[in-house]
Amino acid sequence: MEAPAEGGSSFQVGAMAHATSGSPVFCEAQRPLPPLLEGRPRERLVELHTSFRELFTFFCANATIHGAIRLVCSSQNGLKTASWGLLLLGALGVFYWQFGLLLARYWRYPVIMTVSVHSELRLFPAVTLCDMNPHRPRSARYHLQVLDEFARENIHSLYKFNFSENRDVLFADDQLPQPAFYLDRGIRLERLSQPGGQNKVGFRLCNSTGGDCFYRAFSSAVTAVRQWYRFHYVNILALMPPAREDSHHSHGGHFVFSCRFDGQDCQARHFQTSHHPSYGSCYTFSGVSAVQHPGITHGISLVLRAGQQDHLPLLSTEAGIKVMIHGHDHTPFLEHQGFSIRPGTETTIGIREDEVHRLGGPYSHCTKGAEGVDVQLLYNASYTLQACLVSCFQQLMVETCSCGYYFYPLPSGAEYCSYARHPAWGHCFYRLYRDLGTHRLPCTSRCPRPCRESSYKLSAGTSRWPSSKSADWILAVLGKRRHRSLSQSPGLRSNVAKVNIFYQELNYRTVDETPVYSVPQLLSATGSLWSLWFGSSVLSVLELLELLLDAIALTLLRGCRWLRGARGSQPGAATVASHAKPEANQLPADHRDDINHLGGPAGLISHDASRSSGRSLC
Repeated sequence: MEAPAEGGSSFQVGAMAHATSGSPVFCEAQRPLPPLLEGRPRERLVELHTSFRELFTFFCANATIHGAIRLVCSSQNGLKTASWGLLLLGALGVFYWQFGLLLARYWRYPVIMTVSVHSELRLFPAVTLCDMNPHRPRSARYHLQVLDEFARENIHSLYKFNFSENRDVLFADDQLPQPAFYLDRGIRLERLSQPGGQNKVGFRLCNSTGGDCFYRAFSSAVTAVRQWYRFHYVNILALMPPAREDSHHSHGGHFVFSCRFDGQDCQARHFQTSHHPSYGSCYTFSGVSAVQHPGITHGISLVLRAGQQDHLPLLSTEAGIKVMIHGHDHTPFLEHQGFSIRPGTETTIGIREDEVHRLGGPYSHCTKGAEGVDVQLLYNASYTLQACLVSCFQQLMVETCSCGYYFYPLPSGAEYCSYARHPAWGHCFYRLYRDLGTHRLPCTSRCPRPCRESSYKLSAGTSRWPSSKSADWILAVLGKRRHRSLSQSPGLRSNVAKVNIFYQELNYRTVDETPVYSVPQLLSATGSLWSLWFGSSVLSVLELLELLLDAIALTLLRGCRWLRGARGSQPGAATVASHAKPEANQLPADHRDDINHLGGPAGLISHDASRSSGRSLC
């Protein structure tokens, strides 16, 4: 039998043998057949379908996505094909809708708070105590006496109250040199009539031209007097030199009668002294040792003086001790977070500590320190939200009003506000302070919360101390220790107070931010949706990707062929194509079927179908 022209393989058929019955039988030769596939095109690494229909048919017949096979099996029934096509498209649409909702929730970066309890040794927190006795600086006593006289005039004009019995106390002579100062008597207390018959008390502040004025008004007359007095008081203190010659160190030396921490006497190195314009002499206790056990005996116990010598009655109307418990190396802001201790009592304060850990990044706006904050901290301490807000406000104050508020530290090169140098600073300050309270200033956005911070939950109990039976000898002993007889002082019990501060338990809670959707959880939720609607896995998604890539390649191939047909094909290409087709047709019918079967589904094209064009997909 003649072999095909280019097949390279021949078929040998054995001679016809006659059986004993005489019927002819064809037998193959005993020697092995030559390889059948030598002359046909070999299957290549990449083969493309000839049409999109065949590509889609192959995908539906072999994909692992549930329902896709139905499009092929029911191809003879148009209604079923259309129904299954609509079902698949509907499932795909619902899947992408739910997937979009899932991504939207993920990109909002929601968090949940996880609470856990830990038990380990804790460092005792810092404790700041102030005697609430703002004393008169010696270098400004004369001006404060002039202010007190002006205050008496204002109060007498409004309420007909006479301070004459205290005139000798308020006007003590002092021959020290005084800073140049004039009292702005145009800023007076006034009674303001409001619509509806409600009366308020306040004072008027104007800008530098006098064209813009407003009243700083209060419904409480006591608050109005204190705020008015404080405004003039700040103007006097602002004229004092930076190195103030306050005597609060010697004055505060009588503040702490006794102190014990964890059963041992406190050391002087454990205290840091400071002065607050409104709360007087302040002491901060910073214990450097860890607490081994909870309970009162393992905390700090202090006996403190609560007297009011050299007092400014119009500035501070409270008697007692201001206390604040805070973290180490944190600036205490007693006006925001402090609490008061009543004189003549023993106050016991139990502490429970909580730690908050924030994620930061896209989940929450927080910072790990002052380095990443767009505000220069004016306090030489660790970063806190309140320190950042105060620093931001003071810097805006300097930029807007050309001076700084006396209660806060100054940026370099700035000076404190006083109407002797800045006549309209009060108008500027209160407008700016009002904008801070209504969140109109950028300080809220520029000052993030710390990513890690501690807070202290307090529980307190009080009792009378000393008792009426023991008051005499206790006050006598305390007075003798300070070379002074407390029992001869008026008020007796109102001169002292006792404070106990301790850890109630060493267990502390941590509150951690946890993302609702992490990347693994997002992939898990996406896989659940995919399995719900298509009952398949990640490999099924890769099958879809393969379908997309095949469709793109087929589109490019057809476009390339169309461009070649438009330009006109080369003469050699048609000749090779005409010779290639008879070669395949010269094979027996059964072997042609084998070639089609080995090449995959009907329509697969090998890149060797045309030898002249085998270098290009086109």
